[in-house]
Amino acid sequence: MSSPENETPRGVQSGFCKEDQARKCTVQPVVIGGMVLDVNATSSMHANPRTTTPGKVIFSLGGVARNVADCISKLEARPFMISAVGFDMAGNMLLEHWESAGLSIEGIQRHQNIETAVVCHIFDEKGEVAAGVAHVESIEQFLTPRWIEKFKCKISCSPILMVDANLTSSSLEASCQLAAQFNTPVWFEPVSVAKSRRVASVVQYVTFASPNEDELVAMANAVSGKEIFQPIRRDDSNTKLSKEYFFQTLKPAISVLLDKGVKVLVATLGSEGVLVCSKAKFNLQRLAFKGNQSPYFSKQLYEAVSTVCPKDKIFGASMCKPMSDLFAVHFPALPASVVRLTGAGDCLVGGTIASLCAGLDVMQSIAVGIAAAKVVVEVESNVPDEYCLAKLADDARSVYSGATMLLCQSKL
Repeated sequence: MSSPENETPRGVQSGFCKEDQARKCTVQPVVIGGMVLDVNATSSMHANPRTTTPGKVIFSLGGVARNVADCISKLEARPFMISAVGFDMAGNMLLEHWESAGLSIEGIQRHQNIETAVVCHIFDEKGEVAAGVAHVESIEQFLTPRWIEKFKCKISCSPILMVDANLTSSSLEASCQLAAQFNTPVWFEPVSVAKSRRVASVVQYVTFASPNEDELVAMANAVSGKEIFQPIRRDDSNTKLSKEYFFQTLKPAISVLLDKGVKVLVATLGSEGVLVCSKAKFNLQRLAFKGNQSPYFSKQLYEAVSTVCPKDKIFGASMCKPMSDLFAVHFPALPASVVRLTGAGDCLVGGTIASLCAGLDVMQSIAVGIAAAKVVVEVESNVPDEYCLAKLADDARSVYSGATMLLCQSKL
């Protein structure tokens, strides 16, 4: 029996990308990583150990990469997904949804030897994860460099490549090296504290990274080779910490990642908002589309957001010099009626990538990402069924107008 990774998808020439093929290639953001079936259990009261608790259990389509790609598709950017699922119940559910959305399954490897990744989350009555068990070994086993190489042409003409840290270090390296070969920007999504450390092998290729506070610290420790950074310590007084305190405390870890190669760091702080940091202002402009690529995957999204979020408004209100070496901007979170917090970070990334593909700059796109994240925390699924463009643009306007320049200095 042949190995799954040796099977070439129909119409794909393994490891090959002729110039005429690249010209004919459909321009799509490429997403590589996990497709997962989430089993979400939410207690309706405080849970006690060693016994069951009344509540609700639902199946939800998940996986960081899948969630990001699904969110991108809801905003009309039509992603190309590279992943692996089996012929089991979980795999069938994931593929049925993907096909029903009209999305390509060419890059999704299927084989009888693959056990589709499944994750069980247990949520407390506040909607936060209290515990969980992940069975995701198939992602590491089957999303190999050889499988990824088959889609070299897709990566060559993609405006952006997103990889999640469910990939092994060798697969991350293969993906990022392909992107570097074609000057395709790379977005690294850390997935978890443990897996975020895999950034060490690819940090020099990373254009965007989107860690939460704990992942940010773990990534900085990994690339520095020392355990020198610590998460922010909080007491039990529920004292609200200022955005300036968050930035100044995390700044050493942020600086390490920027020095090692990350171009734009998008650090999520939960209800405290998002920090966007970069060493150069030009990193915060829109994507540099190649050849005859159209920057307007969704003209409606571009027009709706650019009208209410004027380009360069944030920098125009600051005293930043063009050659400043560090930019740090804080974006506020939006108030929401929280049902569940899973999927928020993924939709922030998906909304941002879709907006970049629509031709918006980084700052405008982050505002849309935060607005997209707000929608998903108010529903039970990992990605909402749909987005209302008018509402999304209005929420993005609120975020954008509340953005604050925290730092703009000549040297770190």
